[in-house]
Amino acid sequence: MTPTAPPAPKTLLTRTVWGMLLLLGLAGQLAWAVENQFFNTFLYDRITPNPQAVSLMVAITAVVSTATTILMGTLSDRTRSKWGRRRPYLFIGYILWGILTAAFPSAAQFQPVAMGVFIAILFDSLMTFFGATASDAAFSAYVTDVTTDANRGRVVGSLEIMKWIAFLIVYGGAGMIIEAVGYEWFFYIIGGVASLIGLVCVPFLREEKLLDRPTGSYWRQIADTFQLESLKRNSDFFKIMIALTLFMVGINIFFPYLMIYLQHYVQLSILESSILIAVAILVGGIGLAYPIGLLVDRWGRRPVALLSVVLESIGLILFSVSHSLVALVLTGILWLAPLAAWTIATTTWSRDLYPEDKRGQFAGYYILFNVALTMIPGPLLGGWLATTYGIPTVLDGKSGFIPTPILFQAAGIVVLLAIIPLLTIRSKKGA
Repeated sequence: MTPTAPPAPKTLLTRTVWGMLLLLGLAGQLAWAVENQFFNTFLYDRITPNPQAVSLMVAITAVVSTATTILMGTLSDRTRSKWGRRRPYLFIGYILWGILTAAFPSAAQFQPVAMGVFIAILFDSLMTFFGATASDAAFSAYVTDVTTDANRGRVVGSLEIMKWIAFLIVYGGAGMIIEAVGYEWFFYIIGGVASLIGLVCVPFLREEKLLDRPTGSYWRQIADTFQLESLKRNSDFFKIMIALTLFMVGINIFFPYLMIYLQHYVQLSILESSILIAVAILVGGIGLAYPIGLLVDRWGRRPVALLSVVLESIGLILFSVSHSLVALVLTGILWLAPLAAWTIATTTWSRDLYPEDKRGQFAGYYILFNVALTMIPGPLLGGWLATTYGIPTVLDGKSGFIPTPILFQAAGIVVLLAIIPLLTIRSKKGA
């Protein structure tokens, strides 16, 4: 006997729930945008300008995120509380997520440098645990619970808009906020917004109570997924995951070093870098995300994913040879829009294939392939390239290296490998 399937999504996806999902998506993406980029920039600027320290922090938190999502996602699948399956994890997770984001800059107070790096990684790991519990496990599973194959693309597209709005706020406003009040208040503001939105919005989400008890043990549920029969039954899902890994390894070669590259190699100011990212996001992310979601529902997941791989590679190569602000904006749009299309297509496609009684657990596997298997080799390769082919520098009396365009060129080649597993899938939901 398997757990009762969730109730019909159309009874849960009300206008109120829809609005709360958008706000929660915005809050979560605000916190992730800060963690993915400005935790790295803060570590580089305030603690040590060694790219290897950034790579280490990214790799460790990728492992924490993946383990958390699988374990807590499975736990949410099996939860039968009066508050629902997902809401308890969303409520507690969002509040502590924001608090720990605000606490991160205190790591710079620790000496010597090695201790500062250790505390920064510790704070980032704690923040990642609660963030992954709330967003990657509970939120992802809840969105799948309340959508159908017919509307999932446009819902994911709408949430993608929230991601790019969050990026616009963080990247576009970061320069002005940091220059006006400093890094510390920047983290306080973002952390406070994330906690407040979680506190206010989660109680409005709707979940039907499941009265049955899940069969088997917690660990058995996880282990069963990797039985040969289960792997065959979910083969299309895992092929998508392999493609996702190859694509995102390429993205993570350069992404942790993007702001560092713009400020120290291209020599843009923080404000100019923020303007560049803001314009690219407005056009390539916010402007195109919902139309792409409609296209994914109507044209299909597979063709959108394939096209986005090719366009992403072209965009990254052109970005690497651009130096003026105008050229960087134009080529930034050329790699950011395909990245949005890829995310919408593969996220929708994979959620189509989640088993109904293991949505939280499979959300964890999505993070395994999207985060752990990409944010460890990708940034490590990027750090090696930045160190081996970078420009030696001294920042605040500390030696380091400035990343060069080779990061984007290498990424443009690696993302093309994602085409191979996609071509082997013949699932109707990807047609």
